[in-house]
Amino acid sequence: MKRTIAIVGGGDTSEYHVSLRSAQGIYSFIDKEKYTLYIVQMHGLDWHVLLPDGTAAPVDRNDFSFMLDGKKIVFDFAYITIHGTPGEDGRLQGYFDMLHIPYSCCGVLAASLTYDKFACNQFLKAFGVRIAESLLLRKGQTVSDEDVIEKIGLPCFIKPSLGGSSFGVSKVKKREQIQPAIAKAFEEAREVVVEAFMEGTELTCGCYKTKDKSIVFPITEVVTHNEYFDYEAKYNGESDEITPARIPDGLRDRVQKLTSAIYDILGAQGIIRVDYIVTEGEKINLLEVNTTPGMTPTSFIPQQVRAAGLDIKDVMTDIIENQLMTTDL
Repeated sequence: MKRTIAIVGGGDTSEYHVSLRSAQGIYSFIDKEKYTLYIVQMHGLDWHVLLPDGTAAPVDRNDFSFMLDGKKIVFDFAYITIHGTPGEDGRLQGYFDMLHIPYSCCGVLAASLTYDKFACNQFLKAFGVRIAESLLLRKGQTVSDEDVIEKIGLPCFIKPSLGGSSFGVSKVKKREQIQPAIAKAFEEAREVVVEAFMEGTELTCGCYKTKDKSIVFPITEVVTHNEYFDYEAKYNGESDEITPARIPDGLRDRVQKLTSAIYDILGAQGIIRVDYIVTEGEKINLLEVNTTPGMTPTSFIPQQVRAAGLDIKDVMTDIIENQLMTTDL
């Protein structure tokens, strides 16, 4: 009997449309002979399933089901690909936990921790992971230009502590840019991080684990054509993404080992992607951890899967079956 899977996209942040693209990507990756697939779009309290005939059916949030031809359809599994709230911050995970519906990614604690970039980086720092100097502002708090320059220095990055896809991020080079950049970041989230700029090579590495295997993908080197790896560089081709990265074997092994260790420290599930910058002396610095990474055909993870000589369909099956097996026990 085929399992019925919801690919959950959308969400309540600026990454809504990016998430829908990832949902389409995942739909194309999953084995349709093995599973019955539906895309579920969420925005606020509007939850609906896209049906094969091009129409949509509302989702009953009491049990995450929908009606099709007079029959109630209940999902066996949810593949969460919302970038931002409520799918990346633990809220949706808690909902599915209460309904006993298995899902593709990290649980409540790991999801909520990694969604808060500042909290996650400070947590991993306690385990010896190198991070940039930074400070945190919450809504209503202010910081003077002088304090930013003295404590963090220029240039620096000012960005929302929550969210992704570089929305609300600014690279600040001059004193007069600091306050406007803080205001811009606060438009995206209630917490803002001011982070020291690090000169170096940007790398990203994906990883997933099941009960019987641990896979760390080849590393991607990111060479942006812009000031930094912004939205245009990520989604509109204004960067070079080189997989595998042009780095020494020893550095490659250290980055992959660190990625695997971060996965275990966080108690991650499903696929994660960890972003780094390697500074002078081959010092590996953590940028952030992504627990619902982009999954369009040209995103980093599909690139890395291909470079590893794996089939993305098999990777999806690994993740789905591992979680179904855990729930069935």
